[in-house]
Amino acid sequence: MNGIKTKHLKAFTLLEVLISIGLLGIIIVALFSTVSTMKDSNRQLLGYLQKAKKITKATKVLYLDIISSDGNITIKKDEFSRLCMEETKNSLYALSLAKVCWLVLKKDNTLVRVEGNNYHLPTKLEERVEVNPVMKHVELFDVYHKKDKVLVFLKQTGKAPISFMIQGITTPVPKKKVTKRNPNKKPRTGKVQIPPKPTGVRGQASAPHPRTPPPKQ
Repeated sequence: MNGIKTKHLKAFTLLEVLISIGLLGIIIVALFSTVSTMKDSNRQLLGYLQKAKKITKATKVLYLDIISSDGNITIKKDEFSRLCMEETKNSLYALSLAKVCWLVLKKDNTLVRVEGNNYHLPTKLEERVEVNPVMKHVELFDVYHKKDKVLVFLKQTGKAPISFMIQGITTPVPKKKVTKRNPNKKPRTGKVQIPPKPTGVRGQASAPHPRTPPPKQ
């Protein structure tokens, strides 16, 4: 055709199409593996954060139990420490004042929190307490109380150790007993004074002298 230029459009050959499909398949597989790895890492991170949150919550409760106590703290040492606060205002069960003990049970080395009123360890059948498991596989639970400082060490298997110190925890001074006085009771005097005996013979009172009448004028 005169004066008309024809354009030849280049098309992909069958070989080029197959190569591009193969490369696309490799890229898609790589993308899927990357997404799967990201999901696994996110899942592991979420689990770690949840465990860290539980540990943080446990240490926070323990901290509030100690700092809200009246200072009457007893610690018994064995394989693990046993910490008891006779009276604390930090109650999880709406008690005005609660006795709280932290101890490690032998089963799975489980750290538990025991709350109640005027109970003894081991608890008796008639004593009502609430036992809350805090964490398992505890390697270290050690508590020290010196003067006004309380130092706590806590470590779970495969986890970083946790330690914190609280100041200002003083032992309460025992109150002196005040005896009430009976208002109807007369007070005792020191010494009883005995009046002196009148003079006379052999301790008898002397007879009065007779009065003489005046002389008659």
